[in-house]
Amino acid sequence: MILDGTQPGSIAAAARALRGGGLVGMPTETVYGLAADAGSDAAVALVFSAKGRPSDHPLIVHVADASGIDRFSREVPAFARRLVDAFWPGPLTLILPRLPGIATAAAGGQDSIGLRCPAHPVAHALLTACAAPADAAVPGDAPVWGVAAPSANRFGRVSPTTALHVQQELGDGLLVLDGGPCEVGIESTIVDCTRGVPVLLRPGGISRAQIQQACGIAPVSRDDLSSQSPRASGTLQAHYAPQAKVRLMDAKSLQTGLDLLGAEAAHIAVYSRAALRTPSARLVLRRMPDDAAATAQQLFAVLRGFDEQGVKLIWVETPPASPEWEGVRDRLQRAAAA
Repeated sequence: MILDGTQPGSIAAAARALRGGGLVGMPTETVYGLAADAGSDAAVALVFSAKGRPSDHPLIVHVADASGIDRFSREVPAFARRLVDAFWPGPLTLILPRLPGIATAAAGGQDSIGLRCPAHPVAHALLTACAAPADAAVPGDAPVWGVAAPSANRFGRVSPTTALHVQQELGDGLLVLDGGPCEVGIESTIVDCTRGVPVLLRPGGISRAQIQQACGIAPVSRDDLSSQSPRASGTLQAHYAPQAKVRLMDAKSLQTGLDLLGAEAAHIAVYSRAALRTPSARLVLRRMPDDAAATAQQLFAVLRGFDEQGVKLIWVETPPASPEWEGVRDRLQRAAAA
């Protein structure tokens, strides 16, 4: 069931569902999330079940504002506070030491927890409503201080960026708040703040340069440290995969492949910045924007669209190696590894 997320009645209905231990499809500026009360291990278990996700894979907890940090984390380094000041609300997740006994299931059993404050107005309205004083007339209607909300799709598949995507993935029975297409389009940047320096676990809409400028410390990559990073959402080698097989190629290789296949090319979609030629009328060509942010915004919707057209192969022009394309490169490399 899709409800208009701009309507107060829809927000109230979603808040009641979350307080009652249910699940809600929630828009954010990155992707749509499958939300549950982060403080209820039983509700969080429903998320893992609905997604088919292993229970030791931690979920990101979304809070209404920065004050929510202290309800879940026992320590916040100074550089992490500076990142919060610079980017919250926004597409940045921080991994912080977790308060003992709090959100254990959402954290996948780790002693750290991922926290984010989304910028989407519908998400903010829902989180604020959930944390409001409970209705004493409704038994068990307690405040929800944060919601665990991984992407609202089957585990390992393409993240949803519209309410319809969520419904197609998880069925008509789920209450989904429609907040329109997601503005960023790929999941949040994840920074581990548990090891004294910012460690970039997942690139996203916030770049390494922006992180360094905000906190005064250059982020390091997880591979640059000998100690093991905490597990985090969306960091498996194979992830974000459509049903069709994805292959990354440079523009020259793409054109060579199309020339070799000729007019017989079929069941293939091509997503590229370069202008390509093909004599086949059965091949799907889609132009990739030259701008990284524009590509990120449409990426998952494009991959889903290719699946809906029944293609078997998706050939994608490898994104540039420049910093602003890091998030898009990451998602496509993981999609191609599936």
